[in-house]
Amino acid sequence: MDAADLWYFAYGSNLDPGTFLGRRGMRPQEARAGRLDAFELCFDLPVGPGERGVANVRPKEGARIWGVAYRLDAAACNHLDRTEGVPRGSYIRLPVKVTTEAGLLPAFTYHSAHGQPGRKPSRRYLGLLLTGARYHGLPADYVEWLRSLPLAVDERVRQLSLW
Repeated sequence: MDAADLWYFAYGSNLDPGTFLGRRGMRPQEARAGRLDAFELCFDLPVGPGERGVANVRPKEGARIWGVAYRLDAAACNHLDRTEGVPRGSYIRLPVKVTTEAGLLPAFTYHSAHGQPGRKPSRRYLGLLLTGARYHGLPADYVEWLRSLPLAVDERVRQLSLW
């Protein structure tokens, strides 16, 4: 591993290969399924005026989040920061330790202090997480937990149906 390489832990839409490899154009040198202990997954980052929210992490003893650790070079990490809104303050890089089959990996993940309670994932957004979780072979009970999450009412659909 090059000294400039970093591990990035993805827990949201970047689990999805179509998003991470496709839309974001990332080319990780390696990917490992893993978990982040003492954090919980929430969907409290607002998308629009309604209930919709995207993924975030917050510390919580006893909780855990499954995801994937990607090994990226420094240029790729900087590109990812821009796509995630780090320069605008949407997220910050948070140093974490990810548990994988090969042991603990020092990594970073993204966290935002801009969460708002009462948000939920949309059907489309949760679908990205489910596709990625299956693609990376995350535990079946975690996939089922994701599937059981309540979905946001998409206010855009409701507005269209009024016409």
